[in-house]
Amino acid sequence: MDSLKETLKSVMATYAKKGFNGYTYLTTSADGDQLVVTGVGNTRSGRVVSTALVAQIIGDSIVIECDNTNKPLVDALLDAGIPREQIILAYAGEPVPEGA
Repeated sequence: MDSLKETLKSVMATYAKKGFNGYTYLTTSADGDQLVVTGVGNTRSGRVVSTALVAQIIGDSIVIECDNTNKPLVDALLDAGIPREQIILAYAGEPVPEGA
């Protein structure tokens, strides 16, 4: 599972960068099982904060809770070698294991 956790963190880190009018940041839980990419920037209307990605490790699966990006996290994970069977798109209605 550590490899799965490391791959998820590595892939999600690529979404954390300087943007046109702000930055995106990767935050992880102390155990590394929950990861969030948050955007903070400026628009003509003022300061904007948004959640771009939320994902977590449950058992031997990656559960993507939220994906508001132009390159879906599922595609980036597949490119990194994670089998589709280990990726759950909770935001698209795919079932999440009990107790999660």
